[in-house]
Amino acid sequence: MDLDAYVLVHSGEWQRLDQLVSRRRLTGPESDELMELYERVATQLSVVRSNAPDAEVIAFLSSLLATARNRAAGTRVTTWSGVAGFFTHRFPAALYRLRWWWLSTMGASIVVWAVLMIWLLQHPEVATSTLSPAEIEQYVEEDFENYYSEYAAGSFGTLVWVNNAWVAALCIALGVLGVPVVYLLLTNVLNVAFAGALMTEYGQGWNFWGLLLPHGLLELTAIFVAGGVGLHLFWSWVAPGARTRSQAMARGGRTAATVALGLVAVLFVSGVIEAVVTPSPLPTAVRLAIGVLAEATFFAYVFVLGRNAVRGGADGDLGADLLDDRVAAAD
Repeated sequence: MDLDAYVLVHSGEWQRLDQLVSRRRLTGPESDELMELYERVATQLSVVRSNAPDAEVIAFLSSLLATARNRAAGTRVTTWSGVAGFFTHRFPAALYRLRWWWLSTMGASIVVWAVLMIWLLQHPEVATSTLSPAEIEQYVEEDFENYYSEYAAGSFGTLVWVNNAWVAALCIALGVLGVPVVYLLLTNVLNVAFAGALMTEYGQGWNFWGLLLPHGLLELTAIFVAGGVGLHLFWSWVAPGARTRSQAMARGGRTAATVALGLVAVLFVSGVIEAVVTPSPLPTAVRLAIGVLAEATFFAYVFVLGRNAVRGGADGDLGADLLDDRVAAAD
């Protein structure tokens, strides 16, 4: 084998691999390219050793491959570290930093729900004007409870998870417009108030709360968080403060993306509870205790882990560590 010709043919790949391992950060395609080149150069080193053993070339390729191997391993470690960092720093920091937005949304929604439910209980004719007596009886006696057990737990859990994640995503994605978020929240609150008033009016109030709250505490909290973050995104361009509107929108959008991704995990937990705990034969008090525990865990996650993350410098800004022109002013 002509070693000089072989080096000439493959030197471009070796130079490219050397460039990639020297970069501080790699994109997804560049990481894939690094792995592909690593495999090629490893094969080429084997060829050189077998057919034209040259100490200088072998030393160069061995060193290059060692560096590439360490970089590839570091990329994998960084990826998993990034996932862990998202849930220990970025997501809880975003929730804590925007806490007044979603806590206000939660409080306002609860007040509206209470007013609506009291009004519906004082005006039972509203239900009878939209549903026939037979439909009301069917809903109260069977449909409401059967909803949680008519499908297999796995299928039902996936269904509610996807549906709730979609509603949360809509609240955040439509936040830039403001009004659609308020509409989605009001629709959600009205549905819960109507069901609660109807079940209470016909003597099934305890059953209603026993079926709703185990999963509903965490699920509704996630929806309120999404609504509050969506409204914050709307406000970021209405009143950008010291930033330009584009800067405020960009930062608000990145933080909203952080929350949207994190809520997928939160809603997964509520979906598991809704599919497994809510329809279970466990005593109502036990199911309620599980729901309260899940809700308390979420608040501890925000106000302990999130507060510590913010104090440590995290702010929930998606990709903030990659931004060179980041504005440090707080909201």
